[in-house]
Amino acid sequence: MTLRPLRNALLPLALLALAAPALAAAPATPAADDAQLERVRQAIEAAERGNFDGTRDARLAGDPLFPWIEYAALRRDADTLPIADGQAFLQRHPSDAVGAAFRAVWLPALARREAWQAFRAAWTPSGQPLAMRCAELQARAATGAMDAQWVADAQALWRDSDGPLPGACDKPMAALAARDGGLTPALRWQRFDKAVAAGNAAAMREAADGLPGPERTRALRYAAALDKPSAKAADDTLAWPVDARSRAVAVQLLSALAKADPDAAEAKLPAVAKALAFTEADRGRVLYQVALWTVASYLPKSRQRLAAVPASDYDERLHEWRAREAMARSDWPAALAAIRAMPAAQRAEARWTYFEGRLLALTGDEAGARAAWARAARAPEFHGFLAADRLGVPYALCPWLPPADDKAKAAVAADPALVRAVRLFRIGRKDWAEREWKDALSRFDDAQRRLAVEVAQEHGWFDRAVFGLGRTPEERRLYRLRFPLHHDATIRREAARNGLDPAWVAAEIRAESVFDPNARSSANARGLMQVVPATGAAEAKRLGLPWRGVETLHDPDANIAIGTAYLRKVLDRYGGKPYFAIAGYNAGPTPLQRWQSQRPAMDPDFWIETISYKETREYVARVLAFSTIYDWRLDGKALPLQARMAGRLDAPRKPFVCKGGDGGN
Repeated sequence: MTLRPLRNALLPLALLALAAPALAAAPATPAADDAQLERVRQAIEAAERGNFDGTRDARLAGDPLFPWIEYAALRRDADTLPIADGQAFLQRHPSDAVGAAFRAVWLPALARREAWQAFRAAWTPSGQPLAMRCAELQARAATGAMDAQWVADAQALWRDSDGPLPGACDKPMAALAARDGGLTPALRWQRFDKAVAAGNAAAMREAADGLPGPERTRALRYAAALDKPSAKAADDTLAWPVDARSRAVAVQLLSALAKADPDAAEAKLPAVAKALAFTEADRGRVLYQVALWTVASYLPKSRQRLAAVPASDYDERLHEWRAREAMARSDWPAALAAIRAMPAAQRAEARWTYFEGRLLALTGDEAGARAAWARAARAPEFHGFLAADRLGVPYALCPWLPPADDKAKAAVAADPALVRAVRLFRIGRKDWAEREWKDALSRFDDAQRRLAVEVAQEHGWFDRAVFGLGRTPEERRLYRLRFPLHHDATIRREAARNGLDPAWVAAEIRAESVFDPNARSSANARGLMQVVPATGAAEAKRLGLPWRGVETLHDPDANIAIGTAYLRKVLDRYGGKPYFAIAGYNAGPTPLQRWQSQRPAMDPDFWIETISYKETREYVARVLAFSTIYDWRLDGKALPLQARMAGRLDAPRKPFVCKGGDGGN
């Protein structure tokens, strides 16, 4: 389609849309609204293909999503769009979500066209990426605004960047360097040092370009060392000048080497430290990395290397690893000492309070253990539930139910940005919907934000509770919103068919997709239970279910049937232990087999805590905790977590109790 027909197709409807706001507010039956949304969806797809003819259906003009139809058409032809058309759209939408989305496309297009006056007219500084900030400098330079403020802004952009600058920065940075005092050696070294601190060799080389000859040679030598950290590169540092910059680069070099080869980093540290006069802080930073990358894989010497790190260099991350390392060796006194060495706030977390109780019990202090578990059991999360099991008490769960305010909710639901957000979600334009959602929430107070989450959930947009709640302790107690339950009849049926706990199936769905049937991961896992197509096709064939290609996985009933059957296979493969199955579901069989072989007879709670992958460790605990909360949602009582981890579905259920409020999960 050529530009002029496109413009002519949009203009009549744009004028009609301005004149017909009543159309957007007119009530419609659900069936009529579904039909209207289908028309909008088809119009957007047609606009993206370049064959949208807005004159054919005047019903689109009054739809709240008409600006997004325009956006789809304008975005497609941004590089050749008449500037007046782009400017007119931004005049109609100067600060709303669709205007921001178009500006993010329009500014790069204007920069490519070198339409600098139009670029400056469309420019807004908030939230712009680095490439566009450089393009804005180029626009000012090209339009005669290369003044003292331009120099200061360009220098600040140069100085504050610790990574390589994008190509859009080449011309303005060259112009800055050509000015007297624009890019001084001091400024180049300032950026170089920032790049060293970030461990970015490419940015170091970029900063070095333009330094005087000997300084440039030295800077490039440093960059080469960080580019490929090795034992030889560490040896080369022995000939470096003895100053703060050499030490900073050498510390980064040894720290990077420690991640790949902690033995080599430890072996090279004494000579490098002596040659470059390391401070105790320098040595501590390297020893920290050596210890971290040793213990993160439970390599030999983990205990010794943890002990070698100065106390002043310990942070929460290393404190946790010291406790895990001792647990992995079943050294209960050492693990207890590691927990007691944690900062007070970290030690008070339910996780470490629970394990303090476990370790006290294992070392003979039953009274101390019960006191620790009593503190942990107040938290409605994985370790709090484990503590309650140890004490034989009900689970603490104190849901918050704010008073209903139908008038306030109706006002929130009528907010134009929220209306557009929900409608975009319903037609599968989730990225655009999230833009409108953020626009709406930027104007809402806490009460309105909670009501917006309710409105979103009524339309099946369940993950808004995950991303929109939790700012206050009370909001963390909005369990019915934060733990939505949908397709529960299918969940119960397929769980029973496969001999699984339905709360576990619901928890997996909550963890994997937050009940979004259209969810798709970077690994191409799809649907509610995030099944990859190859697994889906194989399971569908095994189960005798119709397979219509990958779209089958976006059907909730099919996805739950396939995902639940696969979960049963995973559970059987790993000896009927749900915590093994959950870990395998997340990390895959190879890491799981390694963890099982390393600690074959370890109790489930210690085994989970000593999983070396942070993502999997937290995922297993999260799914198990979610299972308990979904027991509350499904049946009001819970399978004890200890029994759940052992796969004993016939264990007596236990109640929940509210003891005056809790911090939430």
